[in-house]
Amino acid sequence: MNAPALPASPFPLEPSAADAQAAIRDEFAFFSDWSERYQYLIDLGRKLPDLPEACKTEEHRLLGCQSMVWIVVDGDADRLSFHAISDSAIVSGLIYLALRVYSGRSATEIVATSADYIADIGLAKHLSPTRSNGLAALLAFIREQAQRRL
Repeated sequence: MNAPALPASPFPLEPSAADAQAAIRDEFAFFSDWSERYQYLIDLGRKLPDLPEACKTEEHRLLGCQSMVWIVVDGDADRLSFHAISDSAIVSGLIYLALRVYSGRSATEIVATSADYIADIGLAKHLSPTRSNGLAALLAFIREQAQRRL
């Protein structure tokens, strides 16, 4: 059976993971309060291309998230692309930010890049414990996939 065709990835948007994190910091600095930032996260999540139904299986489900999250990896050590979606609007926004930093990058760059944007924009303080755990699981999965290809 052939793997389903994945939608075209919008990532990377910036030339490096560091540039992506700087852009995220700048965008979130524009908003004065967290209700605006949450709305922005939801809007970002809506920009994620949906995954084909054939990818929304247990095999592609990210464990450690309270919401349903499916993630598919494509590529090799030179360029890893991640395709992911959630049934939760805010979680889809968190996925968008992580993919913006890491998707379309080399395994070496992924492993060398810590997710500083999370603390820089104050996200860590404004997520519920279950969302924080889910975000940690997503970032660990991305790092593990990159590590495997090195």
